[in-house]
Amino acid sequence: MKKLLCLFLVLLCSVSPFVGAVVRPSRWKVPAIYVFGDSTVDVGNNNYLTTTTKSNFPYYGIDYPHSTPTGRYSNGFNTIDFIAKHTGFERSPPPYLSLNDSNNHLINKGLRGVNFASAGSGILDTTGTTSNIITTTQQVLNFEALRSKMAAQPNADQVALRLSKSLFVISSGGNDALAFATTNNSPNNTAILHFYNSIISKYENHTKTLYGLGARYFAIINVPFIGCVPSARAQNPTGGCIDSMNQLAKGQNDAVAALLSKLSIALPGLKYSIGNSYEFLSTVISKPQYYGFREVKSACCGGGKFNAESHCGPNTTYCMTRKHYVFWDFLHPSQATAKLAAKLFYDGPAKFVGPISFKQLVKSATN
Repeated sequence: MKKLLCLFLVLLCSVSPFVGAVVRPSRWKVPAIYVFGDSTVDVGNNNYLTTTTKSNFPYYGIDYPHSTPTGRYSNGFNTIDFIAKHTGFERSPPPYLSLNDSNNHLINKGLRGVNFASAGSGILDTTGTTSNIITTTQQVLNFEALRSKMAAQPNADQVALRLSKSLFVISSGGNDALAFATTNNSPNNTAILHFYNSIISKYENHTKTLYGLGARYFAIINVPFIGCVPSARAQNPTGGCIDSMNQLAKGQNDAVAALLSKLSIALPGLKYSIGNSYEFLSTVISKPQYYGFREVKSACCGGGKFNAESHCGPNTTYCMTRKHYVFWDFLHPSQATAKLAAKLFYDGPAKFVGPISFKQLVKSATN
């Protein structure tokens, strides 16, 4: 009888995250991952919105299991999927809008992690709002609502502990820079400085709010080399990169890095790591063969100049050797590029991630 009772208790603890210590599969390096951002990490939230900013149709997802278009702006998995794989998960946590009280326990899914990202969004509330997407501010509010549901459950202290050791990923800011560059052909220094200040103010608010809700470990993916994406090249009569867009992104990234350094001092226990998407993409474009790529200018899927004048869709064409293309569509990386980026952010040299790697950040969370 005693043996049966012991076995029952062991089984009970193994299936319930609210009994005893925080329990998770041994392969998971953190209790959960919570994702905020734009199309670089969206895994299907926009599927549930009345918006044209979607990718839940062919040829998106052609290399995803069963060739399923999931809402990812990729031919397969995207960067957050591979980051999740490095931390022991199968893929990104599910999109927030896919959760409800009847589909396999909302609260339990929330404890495993949730992806709040929405394609078209930015750090600023004004970015993408005309496309009926989920702003970053609303993404944070959605997390707050989920956090409240978690706290209402038994053993709320275990929820707080779980969140304090989870990974919070933010990949946003590119759409803000693109929107600013599109509406300001020749901005002066005053306009650029105002843009940076607006970004930093909102970024600080978002980070502090998440911190107040229990987040401590932040994995940031900064703005990439946006002046060299296929859609930018298509706008340039020479077919080259648009240097002013790259300079804008670089300045934005520098400002965010300075902010995070300041916050890590001001907010006890906050630790962060920045995956340098800007440096990664610029390096890959300059040395494609070293990293296994052959095409760095044109998108694999689309139409027109650089396959970037028509968005990828059922009526466009796509390349056969997708692993050799840096870009999948007019703006987004291919699955091969996303996989390499995640690898270098997780455990790459200081050139691509700092001040510590994602791996070191995860290790800090588990200590």
